[in-house]
Amino acid sequence: MKRRVLLFSVNRCVTPDPVFPLGLAHLNAALRASGHETRWHDVQSPGEALEPLLVEFAPHVVGISLRNIDDVLIRKQETYYGDLVTWVARIRAVHACTIVIGGSGFSLFPERLLELSGADFGIQGEGERSFTELIEALATGGPIGGIAGLVERREGRIVVNPGGTSEAMGPLEEIDRPAALVAHYLGAGGMLNVQTQRGCAHTCCYCTYPLIEGRRNRRREPEDVAEEFARIEAQGASYVFIVDSIFNSSPQHVAGMCEAIRRRRLRLRWGCFLRPQGLDVELMRLMREAGLAHAEFGSDSFCDSVLESYGKQLTFADILQSHQAARSAGVEACHFLICGGPGETAQTLEEGHRHSLQLDEAVIMAMVGMRIYPGTALHRRALREGRVTETTDLLPPVYYLAPGLTEEVVFQRLDEFRARSPNWIAGHPAPEYAKLVQRLRSRGVTGPLWSYFAVLQRLRPAMSQPAIVAT
Repeated sequence: MKRRVLLFSVNRCVTPDPVFPLGLAHLNAALRASGHETRWHDVQSPGEALEPLLVEFAPHVVGISLRNIDDVLIRKQETYYGDLVTWVARIRAVHACTIVIGGSGFSLFPERLLELSGADFGIQGEGERSFTELIEALATGGPIGGIAGLVERREGRIVVNPGGTSEAMGPLEEIDRPAALVAHYLGAGGMLNVQTQRGCAHTCCYCTYPLIEGRRNRRREPEDVAEEFARIEAQGASYVFIVDSIFNSSPQHVAGMCEAIRRRRLRLRWGCFLRPQGLDVELMRLMREAGLAHAEFGSDSFCDSVLESYGKQLTFADILQSHQAARSAGVEACHFLICGGPGETAQTLEEGHRHSLQLDEAVIMAMVGMRIYPGTALHRRALREGRVTETTDLLPPVYYLAPGLTEEVVFQRLDEFRARSPNWIAGHPAPEYAKLVQRLRSRGVTGPLWSYFAVLQRLRPAMSQPAIVAT
């Protein structure tokens, strides 16, 4: 039975850039394939207000996507989940319909957020199949109890069904990226996004990707991804970011993607997240020839003992080799660090900075503290150490700092590193960074802007001092 479904992105996080709601695009494709009619509403896009849209479209179901719980900045700690209460109330005040919440943020705290928001249902994890099944069951009066990942109220309590994972994501067509939204995000962020695979088999102690997407990699066909690249280029994009948790989960996957993209002779430049391990110059050059411009390495630390405590299963030698391969291929490289997590000390921080001097032309993005999420190895460690209890509410941000370290001590040490090495960017960006972003975007600069900020720090070091001041 055909239903009208409003897909609603409530993500208002714009740092470092506004992010096109790719999850809704994949939901749209699944709903379209099942014969349902869809419309979109996005709080970041200037356009039709919510209430008139609800009256005009009269959806049977509103699907709300919550991408982020908070900003993961220990000193700023801006949260976004409270918006759900307001949005659900606004929908209910105007139009009677079923309200379903999903998205990566919701999937981490499904019971709490369904209770808090007052929505009717939720979907934990991948939503293409489960959301479609729920809509069709509600339309026909069919059973819903067996829907994977369904979050519902049952006999006075909130129940979460075991999650399921799709075998593969279906291809996206131009209709799955509404033109008005594409124009907004290209203007505001300078890029669109693509996902080539889901699932992560690695064991980083803090990471939520295995909880949201599962541990088994499910990869798309290279030709499907290349076709999606071509459609994005036709919509006016000049830059794409591949949002896979780790793009190089398989050298064969990387090579297949790159060869398919090259065969299309596309002009798109792109960036991706890479695990700094198992990369050589030949593979990096293939990626560069296919358009790779920026590599964002999830290094987390430059000290082997800390890497072991973080569950990274790699060493600084791996990081150095990967960085050198990227630079030899002409790819700009940024390393993201989490400073102060399990095993960190003042000595390991200093060792990390010393090692960073071997990473020629690297940009270092250093964050302080490790956000604790339920179900992670870090959460289990925090329980064992008595940092949290089983009843600790982790929805408001709670951070782990290693024994002997404080927030102030780690920030002070990072400030010292930044004074010695302007390629280090620590904490929350200074207000001047937002102004720089606006200027560069207005001039048509696309892609991540961390390299520009590193140059700015080198030229005007005093400018970045507010970056580590509490806001």
